[in-house]
Amino acid sequence: MGEKTVTEQVLFYIESHLNKELTLEKIAKELSYSKFYLARQFKRNMGITLHKYIQSRRLAEAAGKLVESRKPIIEIAFEAGYSSQQAFTRAFCNEFMCTPQKYRKIGEARYRQNQIGMKLKGRPKSNLHLFIEGRAAA
Repeated sequence: MGEKTVTEQVLFYIESHLNKELTLEKIAKELSYSKFYLARQFKRNMGITLHKYIQSRRLAEAAGKLVESRKPIIEIAFEAGYSSQQAFTRAFCNEFMCTPQKYRKIGEARYRQNQIGMKLKGRPKSNLHLFIEGRAAA
């Protein structure tokens, strides 16, 4: 087995430090690479910049927290590294095409639908079950 690639090392580092301040300079220093080399390798292998990847990962974590917790949106925004709810909402809308509040409501509705669907498993599929799964009833 060979050593991890630069990109694999960066991804591992990001996942291990997602809740801390992450910059290209800091990651390059920690992994003993030139920041220019690291940035080029990451972009070539991932297709996006390191900054965009970190932002997307943090927003994905925030999206999970919106659905799984009752934390206030502002608290989730701060945990994701944003200094205001407005900045968080703007970035979140760019990533998920809806506001954090709407995402939370949609996620809660899907969760309830999955619970109902799980209760109906093992029974013949009724029109209600077909509706819950998002398919038109026959």
